[in-house]
Amino acid sequence: MANIKMFKFLGVMLAVALIVWAIMPFLRHQPITNDVMATAIIFILIAIAYFIILYNPGWTKAVFFFEGIVIGVSGYMLLDYPYGIEFAVVGLIIIIIAILAYLQKLPPSILKWFYR
Repeated sequence: MANIKMFKFLGVMLAVALIVWAIMPFLRHQPITNDVMATAIIFILIAIAYFIILYNPGWTKAVFFFEGIVIGVSGYMLLDYPYGIEFAVVGLIIIIIAILAYLQKLPPSILKWFYR
C-alpha cells in the first residue's frame, strides 16, 4: 500500500513541478514568444493528464489520445518550421498508440500500461 501512495505522491509532485516550470517565464516577466506559449500549454496539459491518470486510471487511453492532439496541434501551430513538424509527428505517433490501445492491438508489454 505504501508503494501506491508513494507513486501517487511522486506523480503529484511531478505534475506540480511541470505547472511551476510552465508558468515561470510569465512570473519572471520574460518576453512571451510562441516557443514559451507552446511549452507552457504542453507542460500544463501533461500535468493535468498526470492528475487525471493518477486518480482515475481507466482514463489513461483517452488522456493519452488528447495529449497527442494537444502536442501535435500546439507544436505545429506555435513553433517554427523544423520543430513544428517534429511535434506534429510526435503527436500523431501518440494518437496512433492511443488508438491501438483502444483496439487492444499493441503488444502485451505495452498494453499493460493502459489497462490497470
